[in-house]
Amino acid sequence: MEAHTAAAIELKHIVKTFGSVVANQDICLTVNRGEILSILGENGSGKTTLMNIISGIYFPDAGQIFINGEEAVIRSPKDAFDYKIGMIHQHFKLVDVFSAAENIVLGFPEKDGFNIKRSAQRIKDISEQYGFDLDPMKKIYDMSVSEKQMVEIIKVLYRGADILILDEPTAVLTPQETQNLFAILRRMRDAGKAIVIITHKLHEVLSLSDRVSVLRKGEYIGTVQTAETSEAELTEMMVGKKISLNIDRSESQNPQERLVVEHLNCVDRSGVKILNDVSFTARSGEILGIAGIAGSGQRELLESIAGLQSLQNGEILYHNPKTGAVENLRDKTPLQIRELGVRLSFVPEDRLGMGLVGNMDIVDNMMLRSYRSGKSAMLDRKAPRNLAERIINQLDVVTPNANTPVRRLSGGNVQKVLVGREIASAPTVLMAAYPVRGLDINSSYLIYNLLNQQKEKGVAVVFVGEDLDVLLELCDRIMVISSGKITGVVDGRSATKEQVGLLMTKTEEGDSNA
Repeated sequence: MEAHTAAAIELKHIVKTFGSVVANQDICLTVNRGEILSILGENGSGKTTLMNIISGIYFPDAGQIFINGEEAVIRSPKDAFDYKIGMIHQHFKLVDVFSAAENIVLGFPEKDGFNIKRSAQRIKDISEQYGFDLDPMKKIYDMSVSEKQMVEIIKVLYRGADILILDEPTAVLTPQETQNLFAILRRMRDAGKAIVIITHKLHEVLSLSDRVSVLRKGEYIGTVQTAETSEAELTEMMVGKKISLNIDRSESQNPQERLVVEHLNCVDRSGVKILNDVSFTARSGEILGIAGIAGSGQRELLESIAGLQSLQNGEILYHNPKTGAVENLRDKTPLQIRELGVRLSFVPEDRLGMGLVGNMDIVDNMMLRSYRSGKSAMLDRKAPRNLAERIINQLDVVTPNANTPVRRLSGGNVQKVLVGREIASAPTVLMAAYPVRGLDINSSYLIYNLLNQQKEKGVAVVFVGEDLDVLLELCDRIMVISSGKITGVVDGRSATKEQVGLLMTKTEEGDSNA
């Protein structure tokens, strides 16, 4: 057991700055052999920067790193590999047209030359040892996201890594794939490897790790034994104050049909079906959640409703609460659809590429929505300014003032402006896609409660989210989409995570490849 408690990595007084921004301030941290350590912190707390220092992508401005008790200088990823450190990044770096085996051995000098058969056998041995289910000869372009992740993990094991760092490894996995990954990581831990997981999902931290280290605003707050902590304590360490982690889901009052979508079909430029015979109803006073593995057609579905996608066939019937008329949104332009009160707040990976203009300040970005109406919007800056001030105050947007250019705000603050602006337009249908992506816990719960307030005002809210725990806590109904098809609709109050997870990997009714 002695080896299992030895420190694999010790960080002493690590400092890293980027210009005037201090990403890591005097951080001391230990990772032991035979343990899974979670590094927990909100976005911008310095988690990824710290791991990039250990894996040789950044070099610290000050401080020391000890590997197995001896001081180490890590100036490149190659140096990190020499110390048997391997990092699995959030965005995979694989060659699509190569097989798993070719990707795993790529760039790795074999002592007695390259031999694909011998390499494939070694990959099989590693797979059997830890419980990976991987065909070494399968091409990357034929693989699911979780299989690609397995390739990345085996790649570092193949190179002899015994310290593994995983950055947000479950962000793109279904619950079943996550359980499978956790089982593999536990086997690695039991074999004496040191494993570090960067995450912000509290329930995963509690179910997987042995210890948790918390960072806040670039500083090390402390490390606790997982068995002796709770979600509330970890949240307080992350945020610096007690916050309530409850979403108050109210009962739907008098739900009315607001949006009836029938038989939508949509193909991409290469003729591949993205939406396949999609039908559903969104009701007023209700939150309809949409769950699915990333890229299952969620984006195209919302863009279709907002008039931004060309459809092959199908109808989008909008029951107008003001006139009582039923209107087919397929006949309308995106601007007409917006003016009817159907709003889309899409928070893409590139927040500034879609929806906001980086060089304009917050007030001007509020006005973007009213310029088109021509009602002397150029002169009337008072309403947009009030709106900007209200969003800044309500959503706690960190900005010097409302005249700060949006590009100077952090991603999370940009997002609050984006979501706040759509909510402020008093919509009748609010479609929010990934509205809390990358936000800290406090801001996320603010936005969940804003969506609930909209629901209570009688708005039909359609919420696309990544976190199944949140979907089950927030939504009245959850519709699951897989490869462009609706595979089921469940009740948010009674459904389980496993039930939704199975629907996420279904391709046809009655078929599941989970």
